Amino acid sequence: MSSSTPNAANGGAANGSGNGSAAPTSRRPLLPGIYAPTLTFFHADTEELDLATIERHTVRLARAGLKGLVTMGSNGEAVHLTGAEKTLVTQTHRKALDSAGFDQIPILAGCSAGSVRETITLTKEAAAAGAEYTLILPPSYFRAAMDTAAIKAYFISVADESPLPIIIYNYPGAVSGIDLDSDVLIELAQHPNIIGTKFTCANTGKLTRVALATDAATPAKPTGYMAFGGMCDFTVQTLVSGGSGVIAGGANVLPKVCVKIWELWEQGKFDEAIALQKVLSKGDWVLTRGAVPGTKAALETYFGYGGYPRRPLGRVSKEGVSALAAGVKEVIDVENSL
Repeated sequence: MSSSTPNAANGGAANGSGNGSAAPTSRRPLLPGIYAPTLTFFHADTEELDLATIERHTVRLARAGLKGLVTMGSNGEAVHLTGAEKTLVTQTHRKALDSAGFDQIPILAGCSAGSVRETITLTKEAAAAGAEYTLILPPSYFRAAMDTAAIKAYFISVADESPLPIIIYNYPGAVSGIDLDSDVLIELAQHPNIIGTKFTCANTGKLTRVALATDAATPAKPTGYMAFGGMCDFTVQTLVSGGSGVIAGGANVLPKVCVKIWELWEQGKFDEAIALQKVLSKGDWVLTRGAVPGTKAALETYFGYGGYPRRPLGRVSKEGVSALAAGVKEVIDVENSL
């Protein structure tokens, strides 16, 4: 690992180029604000990729004011896609953004795999497909062997070779309970190709410590290490904690509300931001419980597209769709008013 100071202190290295095998390139910067881990859409009858709907959704999110998009995350059903499909999805996002005049928006791609070798391969494939940054989970299949030393070695080895700067994806629920503490994250942040963390652990105290130690990017200082909240139901809390942004599954359905909260806070309208956060948190919990099938059902109900996930994920029943629609109506009304 590099013995240099954390990334954000390296003159904006968080938005620079990686030190992997690819030559350094100019990258679209990661700016403070709201990001969405996008859904992947399929034709209902064949489960083949629905590229037209992927393009439609990409442009809708960009028009809502999101700062970046994440492909091949949990919401994107990455575990259900082949390697070729993952590449095509990322390429489709880039094409849609560029064609609609949103060429300034960066794409982050999920590249998690069990081995160092495969993870590096995925980062290279994502880079070739148009991604500029990557989110990577800790390895977890051999959970008993994944102590702190092994996990640190994994991230350092990947960071040494990845052509894409890395955001550590701290999501205990997806990796057999592995939850990296602030000391480990701060240590890993010293590597010049590890430029952020997504805190889906929802631990705002941890986020605060990491953001402070790395001099993280904030609305007032838009370059540096990226300390991302991992769900939109603690957007205000992320801001209070000195966070850099939020990568939020709920932003697939409620992008304007998420962006509005961020903007209100930037404008010093703290009471309004907190009030809107309460509305968002109620609705986002309904989407969280519904997971990918429920989020797609909400999109179908209120925006006319969404469809179904790939099996083995199930489809929401008619009764479930009705309950979900009622649960998010209040915040959907706000979304449609913005």
